[in-house]
Amino acid sequence: MIPGRNFPPRKSSRRENVNESIRAREVRAVFPDGTAEIMPTSAALRRAQELGLDLVVVSPTAVPPVAKAIDYGHYQYEMKKKSHEAKKKQHVVQVKELKFRPNTDDHDYDFKKNHAIRFLTEGNRVKAVVQFRGREIAHTDLGRKLLMRFAEDLTAYGVVDGSARMEGRNAHILISPVKVQVQGSKPVIAGAILKQALPPSH
Repeated sequence: MIPGRNFPPRKSSRRENVNESIRAREVRAVFPDGTAEIMPTSAALRRAQELGLDLVVVSPTAVPPVAKAIDYGHYQYEMKKKSHEAKKKQHVVQVKELKFRPNTDDHDYDFKKNHAIRFLTEGNRVKAVVQFRGREIAHTDLGRKLLMRFAEDLTAYGVVDGSARMEGRNAHILISPVKVQVQGSKPVIAGAILKQALPPSH
């Protein structure tokens, strides 16, 4: 038995797209003085080494690939820094749900409206739900009016996303913040979609 035959091959520790590991025969080499030249990879590498720098491919899909003569350690640091900054700027959009009853009083309504304004200005979406209990389901017009009022009171902060829906004994609308409205979607007039979505009262 030959020692090591059953062990997986050791992964190469060479860094891809850096110095000798660059596989392209030629590159568009960019140097610190701003000059750029298409040249054999070996020649670009020699010139980078003469400057005490590494040759790093920064655009591998270009034809030919673009390689810069830079300090690889500094390059890695800058890339990590940019990635960290991008993650900090990312905002995970959440759906905040607010529940109402058809006969919600003004104080409770205003309290929840202020919450909705805060949620929307933070970049989150708001789902307004009107719950019908017992015989209240026969008066969906009250829920329709409440949702229409709610959507109209928030027009400065958000737009109704899609259409209102009636699911079981609940009616709801989804409001997206104005700043992150999906591209290509059109703002919808709240009253029009609610009248179509909710069944008439009996």
